[in-house]
Amino acid sequence: MKTGAVFPQTESGTDVASLRNYVQTVEAMGCDYLLCFDHVLGHRPADPAAWPGPYTDQHSFHEILTFFAWAAAITERIEFFSGIVILPQRQAQLVAKQAAEIDILSGGRLQLGIGIGWNQVELEGMGMNFRDRGRRAEEQIRLMRALWSDEVVDFDGQYHQLRQTGINPLPVQRPIPVWIGGYADVVVRRAARLADGMLPGSDLAEGRSRVPRLRQYLAEEGRDPDNFGINVWLNAGEIERAQWADFVGEWRELGATHIALDTMNAGCGSLSEHLALVESFVTEFGSA
Repeated sequence: MKTGAVFPQTESGTDVASLRNYVQTVEAMGCDYLLCFDHVLGHRPADPAAWPGPYTDQHSFHEILTFFAWAAAITERIEFFSGIVILPQRQAQLVAKQAAEIDILSGGRLQLGIGIGWNQVELEGMGMNFRDRGRRAEEQIRLMRALWSDEVVDFDGQYHQLRQTGINPLPVQRPIPVWIGGYADVVVRRAARLADGMLPGSDLAEGRSRVPRLRQYLAEEGRDPDNFGINVWLNAGEIERAQWADFVGEWRELGATHIALDTMNAGCGSLSEHLALVESFVTEFGSA
């Protein structure tokens, strides 16, 4: 099971030297990958108590694909895992091009996790229809894989039409692995049908029911569940240090292939404190 760190987006700040030190240090510690969350727009709700999500305009998010391109230039080994890019609010062709460039600059170190998003204000602010985001994302995945694999593409979909069109240069990985994140049963089915892996979240109780359903759906699709990735994270702000081993062990038994430590909301006052938590995690579970 690979071990990683969740980049502390909302607590990372903008000091470039500190950001560089964080990225290079997690690689030097032995982390296999760096996972990063994504939001483009933040909303200031009139009634914060009624707001359905964990993030507002007060939460800082570095643009994920730009950040990965920068991080690729200052590292050598660590993989970059989007967890997740909110795909329906972006142009599939542009994401395919950006992802291909990151894959080239990193020497094939990109894993593209995608999801459909929960923030209706954000998606509509990006000019997209919130209600068709699932169908749109499925078509986007098919289009991106075609663009990553072939020099020119003919594609006739509901949302995208291309004639003898392609991206150049093509990525190192052809195609780049696509993982799907989410919690609803329709998302689990979508992952089993279309993805190379799934990000089912950090809730172990939900995982106990979600993973068996995922394996069932994979079998129904004629796919081998043992060759399908599962990437989860441990929320250090919610799970006591004494419970980490049990959490990691049970996810390993459920079939997780990747596990990362999320240090946001864990009381860290600096990136150095985030790194200290990551170091303790990798030291104990790096060979999990």
